[in-house]
Amino acid sequence: MSKGISSTPAVRVLREQKAVFTLHSYRYEEKGGTAAAAKALNAEEHKVIKTLVMETDAKEPFLVLMHGDRKVSLKALAASLKIKKAVPCTPETANKHTGYFVGGISPFGIKKSLKIYMEASIASLEKIYINAGKRGLLFQITIKDLIRILNPILVNVAI
Repeated sequence: MSKGISSTPAVRVLREQKAVFTLHSYRYEEKGGTAAAAKALNAEEHKVIKTLVMETDAKEPFLVLMHGDRKVSLKALAASLKIKKAVPCTPETANKHTGYFVGGISPFGIKKSLKIYMEASIASLEKIYINAGKRGLLFQITIKDLIRILNPILVNVAI
């Protein structure tokens, strides 16, 4: 394993938490998203989970974990959080809050402590792929370990 891979904050968190995981690298495609990652890893896009950085109308940041083949209903998300509206952060703001660049944002090892919301149906999957803190690098991890480490708040906001 290369030094750069082993030094991501996300990898360090999973090792510290004694999570069972495998790392999968692939050739990152600008704007390829989860579809490109799924294709490169021969995985179902539904099991490739994206980490989205959002803000409330009061500019409070939070994360949303969503299936790669689904989108977040911002209206349903705002209703779930009992706020006026939720909006995606700009890439610069996402980097400021997480320490990661868009395309490589992991919910593990983020710079600031943020609330993490997860689409409830993800919890029914046994294993998922999720970003490991670097573009072109994903973890395969059990949902059990993800929930144990992140303790996400389950929401029903997928479309």
